[in-house]
Amino acid sequence: MQWRYDISGIDTVTLHFGQRIDAALVAPIHCAAIALKSSLGPRLLDAVPSYTTLLLRYDVLQDDLASLMGQVSEVLNQLPDAIGEVDAESEIIEIPVFYHPSVGPDLKRLAQRAGFSVEEFIRRHSERLYQVFAIGFAPGFAYLGEVVEELSVPRLANPRAKVPAGTLGIADTQTALYPIVSPGGWNLIGRTPLVLFDQSRAQPSLLEAGQTVRFRPIAQDEYLELGGRLDDLPWGVEPGLDIQQGAPAKKQGEKL
Repeated sequence: MQWRYDISGIDTVTLHFGQRIDAALVAPIHCAAIALKSSLGPRLLDAVPSYTTLLLRYDVLQDDLASLMGQVSEVLNQLPDAIGEVDAESEIIEIPVFYHPSVGPDLKRLAQRAGFSVEEFIRRHSERLYQVFAIGFAPGFAYLGEVVEELSVPRLANPRAKVPAGTLGIADTQTALYPIVSPGGWNLIGRTPLVLFDQSRAQPSLLEAGQTVRFRPIAQDEYLELGGRLDDLPWGVEPGLDIQQGAPAKKQGEKL
């Protein structure tokens, strides 16, 4: 496994595995994080994967950098140079999404821009498997990639002041779900009824770096059944949509 490191803070070291965003780096970085956490144990306070890097945090009062990096090198040098994609169907996180202009106000515009019908745009977006590159911006906000070139679109010139939790968007070659209500400049195309971030759960964030995600298109009825909302949209709703509130959203691990 090819890598290098630099000292990025008083108590942090950054491991570099590449120079640019590449889906092929997701599995090696994910495997490196798992291997280092297992081998270093309490010596490693945190390991934060990102697009091309893995940030390691340690206790400078209890540990020695040279000794730490010696063990890091030993672990990483034992990993194979070629690590495939993150395993099988059991590893894929399926996320139901209601693709509709009411919850995705940019959907029609993006479909027209790409030269597709809305249905074709949805098919192309949902048929692809996405890798979680990194978590950032907001708690549980997962950067996923990459969308096919035809669906790639720049961020909005003027970000929205409020984007509801669960909203699905596209920016450049990436796609992402807003885990909490927040401002945002991504192009919005749909919404999931799932709770993406919940501090009361043992694992607050539904998604983690290194996972594989598939989006499953669902109809409005199922969206509402699973707890989806249409009564909190800052841009209003499409005429004719029933804005009744659905049942409580499914928690992580519950059968959909």
